[in-house]
Amino acid sequence: MKIRIKFSKTGVMKFIGHLDMMRYFQKAIRRAEIDVTYTGGYSPHQVMSFAAPLGVGLESQGEYFDIEVNSMLNCEDLKQKLNSAMSDGIEILSVKILPDDAGNAMASVAAAKYKICFRKGYEPDGNWQQILQAFLEQDCIMVEKETKKSKKEFNLKPYLFSWEIIDNSVILTVDASSSGNIKPSLVFHAYAVSQELTLSEFALQVTRLETYTSKMEDGKQIFIPLDEIGYTA
Repeated sequence: MKIRIKFSKTGVMKFIGHLDMMRYFQKAIRRAEIDVTYTGGYSPHQVMSFAAPLGVGLESQGEYFDIEVNSMLNCEDLKQKLNSAMSDGIEILSVKILPDDAGNAMASVAAAKYKICFRKGYEPDGNWQQILQAFLEQDCIMVEKETKKSKKEFNLKPYLFSWEIIDNSVILTVDASSSGNIKPSLVFHAYAVSQELTLSEFALQVTRLETYTSKMEDGKQIFIPLDEIGYTA
């Protein structure tokens, strides 16, 4: 039985990297005595798939991973058992049973929504909200992105799906698929370059609000939170 688990990551836990989070949940699942499925062979491990990795230092209200279980009482019982094994800063928000034909969490990711704020004392001078709005409305936003082997320049605009500026916060939905994988810091770095600003690495406070999969509906791409795939029982 395939299970999708949504969790939040806040406080000091935001400094735990992706690989350590995987190990954390493997141990938590054992502590919670979940009847999880293991792979075969000489080195069995839990069948587990995380969605888009979260950068160190970022908080989130929309993280996901999938596991397979041999048996369980119901979704609420599994949620309570896992929460009883969680440390401060990690909370299980939902547990869903996935259809047999559902793709795994990592392969399903299409987009992610973030809330970005400037930390106090790091805000740009002047009406930065209006300037940023005009920057995001451009038809073409050329940026340079580093890969493992080189640097490449590309148009960022097609990877920005939506944005809204509310007071001193920016709500930004970007491509988070394996082929896109746009980080909010890249968007703000491009904005800073366009205004000849230097952003400190501590300037931004970033929270992932949700992670989405997508489907086509009436010729349009519709984004769906990953926990809307599946059902409770």
